[in-house]
Amino acid sequence: MRLSEVPNGRDAPPPEASLRNATSTEAICARILERHRDRVSVRKPHLATANLARIIEAVLKLSNRQGFHEMSLRDLAKVSGLSMGGLYSYFDNKNTLLVMILTEVSETVEAVLRDAPAGLDDDPIAHLRWLIETHIRLTETMLPWFVFAFMEAKGFPAPARALATESELATERIFADVLARGVARGVFTIPDIDLTAALIKPLLQDWYVKRAKYRKRGTPIETYVAGVIAFVERAIAKT
Repeated sequence: MRLSEVPNGRDAPPPEASLRNATSTEAICARILERHRDRVSVRKPHLATANLARIIEAVLKLSNRQGFHEMSLRDLAKVSGLSMGGLYSYFDNKNTLLVMILTEVSETVEAVLRDAPAGLDDDPIAHLRWLIETHIRLTETMLPWFVFAFMEAKGFPAPARALATESELATERIFADVLARGVARGVFTIPDIDLTAALIKPLLQDWYVKRAKYRKRGTPIETYVAGVIAFVERAIAKT
């Protein structure tokens, strides 16, 4: 089947309500607590989640204002409304907090992108469209988290940099798998699958890294999604 023969638009759009619920600050913080419960001394789940949400929201706010590496724990205590002792109930230092945040962003992205609707394994064209839209809409719902991870990356300590790099590679592998299936089925022409997957990634990142540009142009997310899909499909369509 030629790409031009597939109906335009997203064949299997992501369930936006479920995406928002899964990526709310509270839901993300609950998963962070579950993943790092050996570090957290607060044992009441509701209180622990609420306070961690205050901490994370304060981190993202301070990072946007002055940068994570310039932020002190006293700054964080003041903005979050928690005491220094309250902060230490969740992490022992800033680097631990950084890894907690980056790990959850990475795990959330991979979990969402691997949870494709049934049937897409047999349709690489629809699957690729779903991946592009889902990734862009995920960054929309988690915008402060993604901006934080991207903008602060250059100053990360080595373990955090390695985590951020592996997260990007994991996303590329998910796209590469679908591209490879499309080549095998004869619907894509791609000389270098890994390179093509790597080139798609900046198109996805541009939506959250350069939001001011698209806001100034009045570009809605639907238009951006459709534009990226059309651009990628033209590049890899089997002629």
